[in-house]
Amino acid sequence: MNALTQLPVIVQTVGLLILSNVFMTFAWYAHLKNLNDKPWWIAALTSWGIALFEYLFQVPANRIGHTELSLAQLKVMQEVITLSVFLPFAVFYMHENVKLDFLWAGLCLVGAVYFMFRGA
Repeated sequence: MNALTQLPVIVQTVGLLILSNVFMTFAWYAHLKNLNDKPWWIAALTSWGIALFEYLFQVPANRIGHTELSLAQLKVMQEVITLSVFLPFAVFYMHENVKLDFLWAGLCLVGAVYFMFRGA
């Protein structure tokens, strides 16, 4: 048994989803900065190549997570992780300004997490 499988399911799931979301965010948005002068199909093919790595982490994350979490819990967890990964990407990589709306969106997700996990 390797060290990764000895971690609690929630830790394995969150860790893999964070890695998946890093690749997903770059696949979805980095082309706006790095390939904006290239034809759209080059950006699409590049994004598909990056997205392969997203799926290599996302599929095992959801399979591991679904052993203890409901589908709805996995989805809400995914959305929280997505926003958590997107914010530093937007600020540090894309040089976007932080807006108060990020805080409000985050608070809405905290509410979603509460309702989805309160009976768990």
